[in-house]
Amino acid sequence: MSTNTNNKYLKPLIIGIAIGSVITFGAYSLIAPSGIEQTTSTEAVDKPLYWVAPMDANYRRDKAGKSPMGMDLVPVYANESKGPDEGVGTIRISSDVVNNLGVRTAIATNQPLNFEINTVGYVTYDEEKIVHIHPRVQGWIEKLYVKSEGETVQKNQPLYDIYSPELVNAQEELLLALSRNNKQLIIAAENRLKALHLPSTAIIKLKKTKQVQQQITFYAPQNGVVETLNIREGFFVIPGTTLLSIGDLSEVWLEAEVFERQANQVKTGTPVTMTLDYLPGRTWQGQVDFIYPTLDAKTRTVKVRSRFNNQKGEFKPNMFAQITIHSSTDEQALLIPTEALIRTGRQDRVVLALGEGSFKSIAVTVGRYDSENVEILSGLSAGEKVVSSAQFLLDSESSKTSDFARMNSEQSEDENIMPTTVWVQASITKIMAGHKMLTLAHEAIPEWHWPEMVMDFVAIDSIDFSQLKVGLSLHVEVSKTAEGDYIITNIHIPDVSSLQNMDMSKDKEVSSATVTGTINSMMVDHGMINISRSAIEKWNRPAATVDFITEQNVSLAPFSKSMEVKFTFEIHDGNFIITEISPLYDDVKPTAEPALAETPVDHSNH
Repeated sequence: MSTNTNNKYLKPLIIGIAIGSVITFGAYSLIAPSGIEQTTSTEAVDKPLYWVAPMDANYRRDKAGKSPMGMDLVPVYANESKGPDEGVGTIRISSDVVNNLGVRTAIATNQPLNFEINTVGYVTYDEEKIVHIHPRVQGWIEKLYVKSEGETVQKNQPLYDIYSPELVNAQEELLLALSRNNKQLIIAAENRLKALHLPSTAIIKLKKTKQVQQQITFYAPQNGVVETLNIREGFFVIPGTTLLSIGDLSEVWLEAEVFERQANQVKTGTPVTMTLDYLPGRTWQGQVDFIYPTLDAKTRTVKVRSRFNNQKGEFKPNMFAQITIHSSTDEQALLIPTEALIRTGRQDRVVLALGEGSFKSIAVTVGRYDSENVEILSGLSAGEKVVSSAQFLLDSESSKTSDFARMNSEQSEDENIMPTTVWVQASITKIMAGHKMLTLAHEAIPEWHWPEMVMDFVAIDSIDFSQLKVGLSLHVEVSKTAEGDYIITNIHIPDVSSLQNMDMSKDKEVSSATVTGTINSMMVDHGMINISRSAIEKWNRPAATVDFITEQNVSLAPFSKSMEVKFTFEIHDGNFIITEISPLYDDVKPTAEPALAETPVDHSNH
């Protein structure tokens, strides 16, 4: 009975499990493939291209890990950035990398430049208030009331007593005029005493007492301190002798120096802040009172002057002071933070933030600087963003392929036709043969708008340094590489002309040339002739005066000095050999006046 009962309940249970299994399997078979495909697709989309170090974009790995600095590598995805494209050199990085690098940007804005020129200065006397005291008579200093330099004196304070026979005679003349009661003589005698700088008190006393004063006391004309003291008691002095100088320190001058490049930023009335080491924490405000019109040839600085009140006597001449000149202008200039500018040996550039993780290094032309900003003359527009932090890392990546130009930039016609190779006259100032480098003082290169200057150049391996020495003048061929470098690709030494110095890279098959010229001198017996020849176009050689020798079958007897000729020459072992020569004009008959004297030869251009 119990067995039948168990079978009765077991069959429905087995049937239910079977049906559930079938339903589960069917549902799984319908859903599972779609889910697997979706997962696979998502993984394919999200798979990183590579991992990069947060602080070094050149450190890449194909899997996650640590950078050399111990930081986690950051994944870079194929579709992580779809920012603007400014052409070659544009780089794109994810927002995570931007944050990890600490990239900050600044906006180029038009605003006035505020300059702060920090320099040094010295406190000096107000030269407009320095009084030099000279006698107008000769005599002896009987008494000196001022004993040393630096002593403070007050106006009308006695300075010295002098005995002068001339003053004694002038006083007697006044007494004689008074005794005769002659007004004209009295006025003349008084005027003479005044001309001799006799104090008015002494004249009044003389007229009152009718007694001649053997010693006359002279007084200080102003308040101040004794700057110089050149006399002592008993000194004999004559007119023109500088007895002493008194400087008024109620107001002092502050003279500061600014560099030549900063001189145009300083104007009369520009605010000035002064600090002194011996009074730390205090500042004094003033303004530029005068700008000296000359430049110091040794220091290349311009001197500017300010005035400061010194009623309290805090400033002493020759004190050292720190000066800040606050210069500003109402002129609007396009400014970016100084820290955003990348300066290299050949150009200035910034990293332009294009948005959405896109960056590009571009070249800019800079102008003036202030304490925080730099003026951009070209390359940027107002409102554009530049990177002001971590820009060097971004620039190192962008500059590998960047043309440093904007997509809308327009090259001038001169830039489009600018040659990549030029010849220029130069002299050697330094040789570094081990590094294949030369320092040259070269002439102006108008093709490249270069002025005369001294530059370092790398020479190609074929240049023979054994021929070179410091001070040698020569012609050099300067070429511009695709990377923007300038290198020496050929040289020509005028005094040692040879095939290896000629520019045979262009015309290796050329070994002779036919030109015209004028005979300067000849040595007929030796077959030598000096000719001022015309330019050789196929060798790119300008006109020059050159020494030639002739082949054995060529005679110079029919020719004479100053004759114009047409000739063909070849180059053999460094010698210029004439193979054919004839008068330039058929109607010119040779004279019998061979020139034996040699004229100086200029080899600088052949």
